[in-house]
Amino acid sequence: MLPNTGKLSGCTIFITGASRGIGKAIALKAAKDGANVVIAAKTTQAHPKLPGTIYTAAEEIKAAGGKALPCVVDVRDEQQINNAVEKAVEKFGGIDILVNNASAISLTNTLETPTKRVDLMMNVNTRGTYLTSKACIPYLKNSKIAHILNLSPPLNLNPLWFKQHCAYTIAKYGMSMCVLGMAEEFKGEIAVNALWPKTTIHTAAMDMLGGSGIKRQCRKVDIIADAAYCIFKKPKSFTGNFIIDENILKEEGIKNFDVYAIAPGHPLIPDFFLDEQPDTTKKMESHGAIPELKEETLQPPPKPRSGAVEETFRIVKDSLSDDVVKATQAVYQFELSGEDGGTWFLDLKSKGGNVGYGEPSDRADVVMSMSTDDFVKMFSESLCVS
Repeated sequence: MLPNTGKLSGCTIFITGASRGIGKAIALKAAKDGANVVIAAKTTQAHPKLPGTIYTAAEEIKAAGGKALPCVVDVRDEQQINNAVEKAVEKFGGIDILVNNASAISLTNTLETPTKRVDLMMNVNTRGTYLTSKACIPYLKNSKIAHILNLSPPLNLNPLWFKQHCAYTIAKYGMSMCVLGMAEEFKGEIAVNALWPKTTIHTAAMDMLGGSGIKRQCRKVDIIADAAYCIFKKPKSFTGNFIIDENILKEEGIKNFDVYAIAPGHPLIPDFFLDEQPDTTKKMESHGAIPELKEETLQPPPKPRSGAVEETFRIVKDSLSDDVVKATQAVYQFELSGEDGGTWFLDLKSKGGNVGYGEPSDRADVVMSMSTDDFVKMFSESLCVS
């Protein structure tokens, strides 16, 4: 894990969605330096499946060595954002860092995404990020540190990432486009960057999306907190970057990533929006290259040959049971590259479960993109552990 340096002592960090998960982890990392943390989130009462409120987060921040200001903020409400910013400035004298972490997710396709859910994602992810940045920028301009960090992905225009959850992708990419525009607009005044995990991060929300069994294929929130801390230590000239957590930590000399794993040695699920081998640190200059749009083939996928992937699915199918289905309740779709690749599915919702080649009959809850080698390794080890 990355050690604290004390650099954020006395700094004020405004974090949206900081009552739990990644936002809270970033807050606690900063608190260890003695930072002031504004917890801008709407959770005042614990959710049955998503524990944590702005008040419990504030207590943890104080216990870690920082100062806390819990503010009730729904980032869809511009007045609530402005009120929280005013309170932060009144209490702490300014704002040095903004973390746009609040986000809404629905991994549903176009016809199955209600307009209400589309509006939620657009208003929380894109509009909320824009408005919170707008409210904080006048104060950030007066800071010697001056960072905006959006928890959003590199702008990857591979159609795969739009195919199953177009609305969600547009909403998350809106956050990334704020980085692209604001980094250029406020160059020399404010560093504006994006941070995204290389692998899935375990949070209570992830359990809800993929079932509790997904936990051991994830990393802890600590890796995002450490990566964010690395970014905050950078000068204002470090701007317009789309950073992958593992890569910036490697640059800091971190070699042992098992410390971040929920189950060290267990295969990890690659996160959304990253192709099999993403660039180490993606930067898009205002006059630089636009991400390449990969040509999508119109030919039907070849029939899979008998091989390791097919054999792995056969073993998985033989191990299915009603108990496994009941405990998981999710449909997985795998987009595999390499020999015996293509689209495969694992249905852990239907009675008895099912596996096969092609897309599932019901909408997938989770879509994973990986090489066939990684897939075989992941399931081989999973089956041994089970």
